[in-house]
Amino acid sequence: MSRAVLVLIPIVAVLAACSRESPPAPAATSSVTAAPSAASAADALDRMDTRAPVPLLPMMANHQKQNMRDHLVAVQEIVAAIATDDFAGVERAAGRIGFSEQMGQTCTHMGAGAPGFTEQALNFHHTADRISAAARDRDRARVLTELGATLQTCTSCHAAWKQQVVDEPTWTRLTSSAPPTHGAGH
Repeated sequence: MSRAVLVLIPIVAVLAACSRESPPAPAATSSVTAAPSAASAADALDRMDTRAPVPLLPMMANHQKQNMRDHLVAVQEIVAAIATDDFAGVERAAGRIGFSEQMGQTCTHMGAGAPGFTEQALNFHHTADRISAAARDRDRARVLTELGATLQTCTSCHAAWKQQVVDEPTWTRLTSSAPPTHGAGH
């Protein structure tokens, strides 16, 4: 088995695990008892989760989650493309997660209340740019190396940060800026 295939196997396994549907949540027996236990369970989880919070308004948190899901789809497309030596496909998919001025503004906006988050987010996008460069050079081994480095930035960011959904007054206090009046990060 080639080295490239051996490198792809764990990546594909991770992507497959991430793409599986979650089992349906058990039905609540009563709306009166479900809400307090759900809130206390969420509070208990939050206390156990020691990652640093990234304060976000609900619309921003939703936007960020949509971006994360699209990033995962782009990684899946990179893996599928490199498996068939489709370097144009690798470059196209990597370009979706690479740096752009708009992405830089989005990361800056999202990280306004979490010092250090923006820098880590921007590093991810710049790291992804190296996948595109390797694809342009038609260097399969380097594409895989840079994909591995990019995925490392993903895992380190997710290990360090968690979303903290806040209301507008809290957002204003934490960021020293007014809440956005239109779609966050657009």
